[in-house]
Amino acid sequence: MSRVTKILFVGLLGFLLLAIRGFEETLFYDPFLSFFKSTESNKILPEFEMLKLLGSMSFRFLLNTTVSLGILWTIFQKTEIIKLSGLLYSFLFVVLMLAFYLLILPEATGQHMALFYVRRFLIQPLLLLVLIPAFYFQRNK
Repeated sequence: MSRVTKILFVGLLGFLLLAIRGFEETLFYDPFLSFFKSTESNKILPEFEMLKLLGSMSFRFLLNTTVSLGILWTIFQKTEIIKLSGLLYSFLFVVLMLAFYLLILPEATGQHMALFYVRRFLIQPLLLLVLIPAFYFQRNK
């Protein structure tokens, strides 16, 4: 794949990540979108449907992961990198979903900042921002 093709394809996939973020209110069920835009951290969590929320978060994580793996494949074109990244994403998903579930239980009041950050890692492709420089460093070492 030529360098120009790689850049165009990474740009297209990056645009897909932006589209997922841009249409988050219509594509996903997330009652916390407006909740975390306010500055009051002592508010009670909004009403939500647990299974619908967990399913929506999982679907969004899956979409971001798929696009992120596509970006990693386009940049590095190594099966080992995709396998390792897939394992990292899978492990992170299990740990973060468990943490998210525990933080939104009714008994876990007052944990809004922890919930905010765990949710952010689930709905944003932040791991991609760590993996690209890490694999570049490993490749050039």
